[in-house]
Amino acid sequence: MRQPLAQLPAELESAIRRIAQTPHLLLALDFDGTMAPIVEHAEDARPLPRTAAALAALSALEGTTTALVSGRALGSLRMVAAPPAPTLLVGSHGAETWLGPDSPPLVLTAEQSATLELARAAVAQATSLYKGTVAEDKPAGVALHYRLASKADGHAAVELVMEALSGNPAIHISTGKKVLEISVIKANKGQSLAALREYTQATATLFAGDDVTDEHGFEVLRPGDVGIKVGKSQTHAEFRIPKPQDLPMVLELLLAARTNGRPHTT
Repeated sequence: MRQPLAQLPAELESAIRRIAQTPHLLLALDFDGTMAPIVEHAEDARPLPRTAAALAALSALEGTTTALVSGRALGSLRMVAAPPAPTLLVGSHGAETWLGPDSPPLVLTAEQSATLELARAAVAQATSLYKGTVAEDKPAGVALHYRLASKADGHAAVELVMEALSGNPAIHISTGKKVLEISVIKANKGQSLAALREYTQATATLFAGDDVTDEHGFEVLRPGDVGIKVGKSQTHAEFRIPKPQDLPMVLELLLAARTNGRPHTT
């Protein structure tokens, strides 16, 4: 296994030190593949200890809002991430949002509920036919995971679901790493990141993610923001680190720079 970076690239280090000086920072992180290594079984994922510790310390800083922006349902995200209490949460790729104890629960219309049942039935058929495929129910959707399936079975399962749901304008489909996401609410991480920025009145945003769905987030970043891609695939992010094990260096540098180098306000 390749070792984590010995040090961050100079350009990324400079960008982190710069954004650490912003008056109100929004630090938004994807979870799987970013805070936590990808694992075969989703329920086994956990944040790397140094990443979790740095996030907790950053969440306690004045003028700093932390957020997790994930494809997981909020319940699953809370269970595996155990986020610090002040951290805002976005789940199901933006279909679910938690901004505090007063956040209203997600409520589907009758039409959305009926459409969701159709989607779940299509995924259930696929998982019954193709070994290694798994369904993940979410409040506003369902995901077909095929990481454990053979290439042929994964492809066939995806084709079956796509064909069953094609032509339904109430269904929104996106793809990720060995997962097909189906939702009855049109949302993405870019919309969620923009909404978080407006809600928090952040003066700059640092966003890190690894998957195709995180590209929507990178696309809405503004000049002065910092986007960090975790992994090798193509990206709109300006910066890149190879793996989740390199994220602690990013967060620890941000914490040190924001704690020690930020001008004090009165």
